Amino acid sequence: MPKPKKRGSNHQRGAGGQPRNVQPFSDEDASIETMSHCSGFSDPASFTEDGPEVDEEATQEDLEYKLKGFIDLTLDKSAKTRQAALESLKSAFSSKILYEFIMERRMTLTDSIERCIKKGKSDEQCAAAGLACLLCVQMGSGIESEETFKTLGPVLKKIVCDGTASVQARQACATCLGICCFIVTDDITELYSTMECLENIFTKAYQRDRDTNGVSSTHNTVLHISALLAWTLLLTICPMNEVKKKIEMHLHKLPSLLSCDDLNMRIAAGETLALLFELARETDADFFYEDMDLLTEKLRALATDGNKHRAKVDKRKQRSVFRDVLRAVEERDFPTEMVKFGPERMYIDCWVKKQTYDTFKEILGSGMQYHLQSNDFLRNVFELGPPVMLDAATLKTMKISRFERHLYNSAAFKARTKARSKCRDKRADVGEFF
Repeated sequence: MPKPKKRGSNHQRGAGGQPRNVQPFSDEDASIETMSHCSGFSDPASFTEDGPEVDEEATQEDLEYKLKGFIDLTLDKSAKTRQAALESLKSAFSSKILYEFIMERRMTLTDSIERCIKKGKSDEQCAAAGLACLLCVQMGSGIESEETFKTLGPVLKKIVCDGTASVQARQACATCLGICCFIVTDDITELYSTMECLENIFTKAYQRDRDTNGVSSTHNTVLHISALLAWTLLLTICPMNEVKKKIEMHLHKLPSLLSCDDLNMRIAAGETLALLFELARETDADFFYEDMDLLTEKLRALATDGNKHRAKVDKRKQRSVFRDVLRAVEERDFPTEMVKFGPERMYIDCWVKKQTYDTFKEILGSGMQYHLQSNDFLRNVFELGPPVMLDAATLKTMKISRFERHLYNSAAFKARTKARSKCRDKRADVGEFF
């Protein structure tokens, strides 16, 4: 009889038959350890009645072994290998709390990131800048983060201001510069210096040549957007006297960006305007804006835009955003949003909080809820207090059986099917004449 083929042999070896030492960081690596802490109770449906016991210590050791391998690979000669290692570290840092592991290797990580930003190409620089953000988010606002920023800050500024660097790399470095400065900077001089660097970038959007259709878009628009949003984030932690200066400097110029061809620039400018008005009214209850009628007219036009040359999805998104911006400027109103994470709730009730939340959500992605539960720094930023620790009895009361989940899903499916059937019937009746 012929010998049976060995299964899984392709997974053990890389190209050219060379054995792979390290496998990429996967969602399974994150989910096992994450469930063992507290994000497992973020959704009651995540509990099962009978599940295999997980050896947490062995899982943690296996994970740390993989991460050590990724850190070593950031020094590899191959650019693709370095980039893959950076992306794997980003995935791990965004989905887990690794404070002790990172603290032991902080200098090594900082050196690797610095080298990749300096020597790497566009994609590698973007990955390294993203990892630098997550590194500071993990460490929080301590002296270790300050030392990391002292090393990386000048490198990031150099790339942001380098006209010969790729736009994508400059964009990633601008975002990283703003977030890291927000996290670590107690030195007001460094804060003002970073804001000035970002201002020098996005104010170029004010100076572009305009035609009859408004501000013409260029390939640098994405860079201007990132610089503007990073600058706005830093404005939220400035002293009030500096906030007043910045408002006087930019409030009458920002409306020109509402005519930009790029949807994301229009939205960024609109949300920044709403935040500036909110801060201005906090500093001065009698704040008065001279060109209010012209501004509200522009905002109302964007909130009701029916331009046929724009995609329906873009128009829908624009109208939704600018309805809120218009309410903020005209009525001083903000539509409160609720964010659920585990057993906790957080209310976003102002533009400052929304700007901060959106920034960190962009960096952490699907790991945002887990970090809101467990990350001391983020909980401090949003004034959530110390992490909530649930005992085994409380977790058991939150547990839902498989049968109950099945009933719930079946009922939801039936209701959704009926609602869609009614809509289909209405569409079928329209325009039928006999």
